[in-house]
Amino acid sequence: MTIVEERPATAEVPPPRRPNPLWTLLRNSWRQLTSMRTALVLLFLLAVAAIPGSYFPQYAVNRERVSQYYTAHPQLAPWVERLGGFDVFASPWFAAIYLLLFTSLIGCVLPRLRDHVRALRTVPPDAPKRMDRLPQHAPATARPEDPAAAAESLARMLRRKMFRTRVVELPDGGFSVAAEKGYLKETGNLLFHFALLAVLIGVGFGHWYGWHGNRLLVAGADQGFCNSITQYDDSALGPRVTAADLPKFCLRMTDFEATYQSTGQAKSFLATVEVKEGSGAYRKASFTVNDPLRLHHANVHLIGQGYAPVLRYTDRYGVSQEKVVAFLPVDGMQTSEGVAQFPDVNIDPATNKRDDQLQVGFEGVYLPTGGTDGSATSKFPAENNPVLYLAAYRGNLGLDVGKTGSVYALDRGQINSGALKKVSGERPYVLRPGETLTLDDGTKLEFVGTRQFATLSIRYDPTQSLLLVGAVLGLIGLMLSLFGHRRRVWFRVLPANGQETGGSVIEAGGLPRTDYPGFAAEFAALTRPAAEDGHAEEGTP
Repeated sequence: MTIVEERPATAEVPPPRRPNPLWTLLRNSWRQLTSMRTALVLLFLLAVAAIPGSYFPQYAVNRERVSQYYTAHPQLAPWVERLGGFDVFASPWFAAIYLLLFTSLIGCVLPRLRDHVRALRTVPPDAPKRMDRLPQHAPATARPEDPAAAAESLARMLRRKMFRTRVVELPDGGFSVAAEKGYLKETGNLLFHFALLAVLIGVGFGHWYGWHGNRLLVAGADQGFCNSITQYDDSALGPRVTAADLPKFCLRMTDFEATYQSTGQAKSFLATVEVKEGSGAYRKASFTVNDPLRLHHANVHLIGQGYAPVLRYTDRYGVSQEKVVAFLPVDGMQTSEGVAQFPDVNIDPATNKRDDQLQVGFEGVYLPTGGTDGSATSKFPAENNPVLYLAAYRGNLGLDVGKTGSVYALDRGQINSGALKKVSGERPYVLRPGETLTLDDGTKLEFVGTRQFATLSIRYDPTQSLLLVGAVLGLIGLMLSLFGHRRRVWFRVLPANGQETGGSVIEAGGLPRTDYPGFAAEFAALTRPAAEDGHAEEGTP
């Protein structure tokens, strides 16, 4: 008979599973993105990315300044435009940093919030067996009380000092008193980050549902405007806002007062207006630079001021036109530049036709306080000696071709091509209020006077309150995070000589959970009563 030896079958060990490389990449990328270090880097990048928004003029603030930048830097401006430098806060790269920071903060804060809630619900741990190894240690001290009374006295003292305290009876008849304090540090840290999230949410929703517009408003009942996109010099609506969503109100400026120091530095500005909201009646209101006019779903801010000369032109047929033209300040003394254009003049009454080659434009400088030296620079921003220097041009102003241009300067292309010719000679005309000049063709221009104008910024941000609350809570959270220190203190209370009655022996230890230079002094104050008196009195610090 043949005996066949049976060998035990060996189980085949499956090869280790290789992790999915795509899943590993996504997991590691998420961990890196949601780390606190990455959040700090993104916050720093967001601050750096906002610098071009304060250095370059922005379309959302003042389109005219962007046009001036193109004129002053014709080579650099197109590159700034391509990189989004004139609309920084709506550029794709700024939005990418913003969204990454938002995602990083959420992924960083939510796990920490979960861990903090778990820590708040967890009782302080028992005292370690070898408290002499702790950073702070108080040797055993005899007390006349029994262990239960001594432990309760220590617990009351710690609770008065705002420690979370836990008393546990030990198997050998002793007691462990565990106390912990300083949870507000992590609470403040989380509060700061949630406040930062609130600010980011407020900025995002404010961009979506907010709007703003700028308007140069000249004093006078005939110069008022109503809240409409077409009546703004420049405006921007949020992606979720349409022109029909704008609140209905009308505004006209009745007076503007400006005071200056002897050096010419501005002291105060006060705009007095009449405002009508909805179908209501006009009411008077005043506002200053730091105190805007608050309307329903709109705030009117005063951001600038200047002078608007009033000019009356009488053409060769005796027909007069009067215009109020704002001259923009170019320095702190209100030296102002501007242009007055009269395209619809010199119309032949017999044929009722206009000759485009007889249009008239005046370009010049207005000085509120002209000097005796004849220089085209104002000596003081108030109107002490108003002077208007003008250069006259006749020809085609180029306003009928539909090409956009500045309303504060004549079309240089028309001048260079010869379509618009200078008729005032080499020296400009000099006019003071009430004076009239006569051109070579017999037409006249009278400098009637001036009016003041105010540059207004009308804005609405539905999340303004959220931003304020977020900023306040962020400051509170930062203070709590900086001044809070988490630490633990333990007391082990044992019967004297191993007996449950007849006194007790107390040993103490302390552990700072964070860097806290003052913990040694605090620990000494907590353990001093047992070391000095042998008993803990009520109210002993």
